Amino acid sequence: MFQRNDTVFMPLVLRLTGIPGLEPVQAWIGIPFCAMYVLALFGNSLLLVAIKSERSLHEPMCLFLAMLGATDVMLSTCILPKMLGIFWFHSPEIDFDACLFQMWLIHSFQCIESGVLLAMALDRYVAICDPLRHAAIFTPQLVTRIGVAVTLRAALLVAPCLILIKCRLKHYRTTVVSHSYCEHMAVVKLAAEDVRINKIYGLFVAFIVLGFDIIFITLSYIRIFVTVFSLPQREARLKAFNTCVAHICVFLEFYLLAFFSFFTHRFGFHIPPYVHILLSNLYLLTKQIRDRVSRIFYCEHVRIVGSLSKY
Repeated sequence: MFQRNDTVFMPLVLRLTGIPGLEPVQAWIGIPFCAMYVLALFGNSLLLVAIKSERSLHEPMCLFLAMLGATDVMLSTCILPKMLGIFWFHSPEIDFDACLFQMWLIHSFQCIESGVLLAMALDRYVAICDPLRHAAIFTPQLVTRIGVAVTLRAALLVAPCLILIKCRLKHYRTTVVSHSYCEHMAVVKLAAEDVRINKIYGLFVAFIVLGFDIIFITLSYIRIFVTVFSLPQREARLKAFNTCVAHICVFLEFYLLAFFSFFTHRFGFHIPPYVHILLSNLYLLTKQIRDRVSRIFYCEHVRIVGSLSKY
């Protein structure tokens, strides 16, 4: 690492600030984050064990829930240990390459989760709109291919973000990252060079992943609601509608916070940094809430498929 003209050339180490403006209370903030991590680890581990050991749960929705659970565990594990090291042990340093690797893991897992949520929406679409063909369409082989596809899509689309940073950006104004984990734009903003290509590619990935998934989730639910409101039995309509509302809340929670985090990094100059970073941390560390909601309504999903097959 060399320093010249107030810039740092190829830094070897970066410093994560945690939550700027809330440094005096970061140790207390770490307590609920740690508790959420332990709960997420315990709950998702139970989910994975239950689905693996119980053959009756080897159905598409359960397998998608298992994917979400595994993604949540890995995503939380990528973030929380280092975050607690900052909050509790005043250890903000992180190797530059380790920071890039953490960034790749975080954004890849986010893309994977978005793809799984899309798959869940399509599964619900087939289950409600064409229940008699649901088992024939969503076979275990198809579920496996979906899992592989969303993983490859995420890994391949996020990887160029790291390559562009590593190969294009050589000089940095500072080595202090104003965040509690390595986020793409938080690192790009440190550069003292032209970062337009990095920003453009980040926008491209966001819109090609989130935009694509949101469009098809929306279309799926439009078709679902058309089918639900055309059912002759009021009880069947209410059951299907209630389950759809629960899943829509899950999707909205994911995408609204994702877009808030994404746009405030680029355009939210008047938003206090601690607000943005707190919400980003909550967004990444509370995914077990979505999984729990999905698990609660899974039994209702099974009953709906059975009920709708009669009409």
